[in-house]
Amino acid sequence: MENTTIADLFDEMADLMEFRSENPFRIRAYRGGAQAIRDLDEPIAAIADDPNRELADLPGIGKTLAEKTMRLLESGTFPQLEELREAIPPIVIQISRIPGLGAKKAAKLYELLDIESLDDLKRACQEGLVSKLKGFGAKTETMILDGLQIAKQASERIYWATGDELATTIGDYMKTCTAIEMIEWAGSYRRGRETIGDLDLLVVASDRTAAMDFFESFSGRSGTIMRGDTKISIRVAKAFQVDMRLVDADQFGAALQYFTGSQAHNIHLRKLAKERDLKINEYGVFRNDDGSKVAGDTEQSVYQSVGLPWIAPELREDRDEFEWARNDALPELIELSDIVGDLHMHTTATDGNASIREMADAAIKRGLQYIAITDHSKRVTMASGLDAERLRQQWLAIDEIRKEYDGRLQILKGIECDILEKGGMDLPDDCLAEADWVLASVHYGQKQSREQISERILGAIENPHVDCIAHPTGRLINRRPAYDADMEAIMKSAKSHNKWLELNANPARLDLNDIHLAAARRHGIPIVINTDAHSVDGLNVMKYGIKQARRGGLTKRDVANTKSWIDW
Repeated sequence: MENTTIADLFDEMADLMEFRSENPFRIRAYRGGAQAIRDLDEPIAAIADDPNRELADLPGIGKTLAEKTMRLLESGTFPQLEELREAIPPIVIQISRIPGLGAKKAAKLYELLDIESLDDLKRACQEGLVSKLKGFGAKTETMILDGLQIAKQASERIYWATGDELATTIGDYMKTCTAIEMIEWAGSYRRGRETIGDLDLLVVASDRTAAMDFFESFSGRSGTIMRGDTKISIRVAKAFQVDMRLVDADQFGAALQYFTGSQAHNIHLRKLAKERDLKINEYGVFRNDDGSKVAGDTEQSVYQSVGLPWIAPELREDRDEFEWARNDALPELIELSDIVGDLHMHTTATDGNASIREMADAAIKRGLQYIAITDHSKRVTMASGLDAERLRQQWLAIDEIRKEYDGRLQILKGIECDILEKGGMDLPDDCLAEADWVLASVHYGQKQSREQISERILGAIENPHVDCIAHPTGRLINRRPAYDADMEAIMKSAKSHNKWLELNANPARLDLNDIHLAAARRHGIPIVINTDAHSVDGLNVMKYGIKQARRGGLTKRDVANTKSWIDW
């Protein structure tokens, strides 16, 4: 059983317990355990099988969750989870999340109207059935109809890239407000999570009313959720929530640290403060004995108060960052300016919409030293993939085009070659041997068994002509889960065969994810960050790959395409 599957089951357990209003400490333990397991950069099954290691010793697990984890590894479930699943239908929890409704009314709707889905509930409201129930009425019925759409849209997390566009637009607008003295984004957006559920803006203003009025006048606002003395929340794009908090200048650093999170990181930081007889909150750092304030105007001062250097937001997930900070070993995270090449892009020869020359010119404008043209191989019929003859013709064209770019850009003859469903490569070895760069990828047979998928990828790694595995898990964020592959075995093989793994910067992929990147760093596997661009503008997604790489703790040294091509 995969780490993510176990984590999801613990989160489900927490949801069910929360619905029953059970002990909040136990609920928090399950959520903490889920996050701890999700953040592991090695299979928890491997730890459980190691006689020299104990699951209970893992941070955030403990004896009880260790026992539950063992039951999950053995049988796929545990009794308490099955009992709650039987007692609480999933639809009841979905209904309870409609704004203003709650658990008791959700259960009543389920029981009295035989509601099996949110669509059933919508129809019941439209037919006036809900308003006839005791304790509901027409007002509640309208609230449910409004809340159904909001709940559905608000529950959909957006890509970090989409959030970045929105944050840039709102940020640029708010910076023109003369009342604002300091401004910074916080939350999961600042940490670079691949998807975000809302945006958090932190502001110091000379006139708070003017700043709130200005925020509420944003042209993209579709409604105001709430407005108080120090916080205002609006909706944009129908349902996405953006919060703005106003703080004093001497609180700004503490508030920024607090609202950036993550929750697990903040809990760890406050534990360190407690050991020093200090208290950290969003207002500052205070001595417990006399309540005097010792820090808070900057984030640096907050971390310094517990004897640590400032920690980059992308690392704040309570994984390794505190140990690194204590040992003066925080990684110098990679920057966009470190990238000098892009080794995955497509042209009009297959499913791209720009020529080789257009892609080359765009790469030069972005300061790159080299690119690889990697159109699809013939298996990808929907993209008019290249057979050996057409590929060699393209390579002859690249030979001619290279002369035009001599001294300005190195253009490599590459291919994104499919790993066939039955195993083996989509093009013959004699053809692949002529390439400067070969990416191997899975596009078909993604629902094969774990053993089949893993063997296909391992076979590609063992092929002497393959240089790198592209988008290694095949996931599409919010649309398609990763295929079931043994990533630990794949990484060990990549290391032993001196092969690279790709971090695909497309915001719908970001594949490898941050946990896999940390594992690759542990194994010492070079990562190559590629755009997989299908157009000139597609080259711009490199920054999203960089953000993901930083979350994985990658430095310039960990990323292959920060070096010139001749260095490899």
